[in-house]
Parts: sequence; C-alpha cells; structure tokens
Amino acid sequence: MQIASRTYDTIVVATPVGRIDQAAAAPFEQALAPHLADGAVEGLVLDFGGVEYISSIGLRVLMVASKSLRRRKARIAVAAMRPVVAEIFKISRFDAVVEVFPSLRGALSVLSPAARDAFDAG
Repeated sequence: MQIASRTYDTIVVATPVGRIDQAAAAPFEQALAPHLADGAVEGLVLDFGGVEYISSIGLRVLMVASKSLRRRKARIAVAAMRPVVAEIFKISRFDAVVEVFPSLRGALSVLSPAARDAFDAG
C-alpha cells in the first residue's frame, strides 16, 4: 500500500492506494499519525478511489483516527470509495463512524469551501 497526502487550507487529503489489510494497517496508521497530531488540521479526507479492499484492522485504524480528530472537534471523511469498499463500510456500519462522500471535491465542499477552492486552483 502507498499513501500520499496534500493539504488544502486546513484540510489534509490522504490518498492510500492498494489494500488496507493486516500487512498495510501499521504503515497506514503511521502515515496518518502526523496529521492527527497537527492541531492546525481541521479535517482529514481519505480519498479511497485507489483502495481495493479494507479489512477489519484497517477499519480499526479509521476508528482510532476518528476518535482522535473528534476529541479536538476536527472532522474525518472518506471519499470516492470503490463499490467493494463501500459495501464493507455499509455492512460494518462504518458509514456512521466517518462521513462518506461520493467524490473528493464533494467532501472538500462540505468540510471547507476554502479547501475546495484551493483544490480547484490546483
């Protein structure tokens, strides 16, 4: 699994690619950790367009991230999920744990119009 991130205004967009399973959970958690600790980050959007699968241990990483962000009134969202990942979220009721959006731009529009504008500007 690979993960890249980019900041738009006060929103971080993290883009993992591949499977978030037992082997990838620790690197995924480590990649998110700096953003969770950064008090200037008001939201984290995970662009899941490149995620092929997420296991229960991957969902656990998202649960921990969600709790960490919510403690300081920041938001977490997942965008652009593939159908198989969306089904996993639905079955596990994880769509009630994190905000879910059909597109990255849509998530940014709701979380921060300024971040959406920065995203649009490139």
